[in-house]
Amino acid sequence: MNEPLLSIRDVSNVYISRSIALFGKKERKPVLHHINLEMRRGEILGLTGKSGCGKTTLARCILGLIDYEGEILSPRILQRSSPRNIQMVFQEPGESLNPAKKIGWLMEEPLVIHRIGKPEERRSKVDEMLRKVGLGPSFKTRRVNELSGGQKQRVCIARALILEPKLLIADEAISSLDVSTGAQILNLFRELHKELSLSVFFISHNTDAVEYLCGRVAVMKDGRIEES
Repeated sequence: MNEPLLSIRDVSNVYISRSIALFGKKERKPVLHHINLEMRRGEILGLTGKSGCGKTTLARCILGLIDYEGEILSPRILQRSSPRNIQMVFQEPGESLNPAKKIGWLMEEPLVIHRIGKPEERRSKVDEMLRKVGLGPSFKTRRVNELSGGQKQRVCIARALILEPKLLIADEAISSLDVSTGAQILNLFRELHKELSLSVFFISHNTDAVEYLCGRVAVMKDGRIEES
């Protein structure tokens, strides 16, 4: 439990925008200010703060999607050469799923992309993961528009976990859901954490949800960590 998983050291980020004019001057807006944070293997770490404080920007830095200054270190298991080791669950589950495809296809796609397993092994893995998130194999024949918001988010979680990542980042994963459904998703994260020894970085402006789910909580304000 105490083994370091992720070390964020003196990380800063600046958003650069250009004015509308053809030769407009670039504007630099600091977003993150010297962030220091450490996550241990096997824990659920919470990050909370008001919308716009920089939480999602930090997640994008961890994923390597945007540039930053400072260091984000993952000693052994989260190397950039193995991108499948870190997966993300987003705020809007419907936007993460292709409505033209059936759930079985969407679930199997990551395995196909990474060339994992034979077809029958992949189908078995899809069945197993759907059961783990409380849906079941019968959902493979459904399409996205046939699912509720909570069911869509369960599919997104299952799809992220099918690659057996070492770290799952959940960015505002319950904010688009009603209170009852959101509570069910929080309990699902708890169950998966216990069953899979999953490390979860849970990001939310909902302080109550973060305190309910997470063993440790960091609070961000104006791009700075206030407490952790």
